[in-house]
Amino acid sequence: MYFLKRLVLLIPLLLVISFLAFGLMHAAPGGPFDKERAPASPEIERNLKAKYHLDEPWLKQYLRYLGGLLHGDFGPSLKYRNHTVTDVIAQALPVSVSLGALAFCFAVGLGIPWGVLLAVRRGQWADYLWGLVALLMVCIPALVLGPLLVLAFAVHWQLFPVALWKSARHAVLPMLTLGLFFAGRIARLMRESMTTTLQAEFITAARAKGLSENAILLKHALRLAVLPIVSYAGPMLADLLTGSFIVESIFQIPGLGGFFVNSSFNADYPMLMGLVLLYAVLLVVLNLVVDLLYLLLDRRVKYE
Repeated sequence: MYFLKRLVLLIPLLLVISFLAFGLMHAAPGGPFDKERAPASPEIERNLKAKYHLDEPWLKQYLRYLGGLLHGDFGPSLKYRNHTVTDVIAQALPVSVSLGALAFCFAVGLGIPWGVLLAVRRGQWADYLWGLVALLMVCIPALVLGPLLVLAFAVHWQLFPVALWKSARHAVLPMLTLGLFFAGRIARLMRESMTTTLQAEFITAARAKGLSENAILLKHALRLAVLPIVSYAGPMLADLLTGSFIVESIFQIPGLGGFFVNSSFNADYPMLMGLVLLYAVLLVVLNLVVDLLYLLLDRRVKYE
């Protein structure tokens, strides 16, 4: 029943998000035709606005946009005028999803064991050393880390291509650039969660029964300690799947990140609305998946 209510509430929630996003975009100064190379005459500008219904009140434009959504039409792009928003998303989304999924698997696969190691070696040299490395990964932005990886692994050692998105080797450096930041955050979060779990009474009871440390970690502590990671993984995955403008710009990857930023600067209302709604759907659905995983990992959690 809980999940059914969440699914029912998804539609009004998306309506509120779309209404606020549409209103904020039209409240911002400037328009989609202000940055043309040759300034259009007043007559041409009026014709363009009439063609895309921009001369109407914004509330009427919003209702017209909702009518198009009911038919699965996100509208034409005002910047890329030979393409619709659906065409752009269909072309760029698989690239961003591939990069985001790789970075997510890398971050989770590295961050969780990393955090467990820090918790088990708490107070020892390994905790201080690898904890400092995790902190550096969080502090160093992708704008700095990406060029450093390119200089080291593409220019100096020539192990991977510099840019573009053509093969598995092209995905390695973008995946590292995007995933190391989240791996560091997961490691720090996992360290604190595992440390707290290992101090719980049921862990003391398990040790008193003579269970080995590996059995305690893998069968008892890890299942509860990973819950904060599950909560963080939902929004993180939504963020990764919709693209990273910085990483995609560094490695010249044709993903959604560049379209999202450019549509904001160019006041490309249909494109920006389509990407906002896509991100909102991913965020809500993935948070629902997180709630479902909580039921599977922690039997004490009950939803009514």
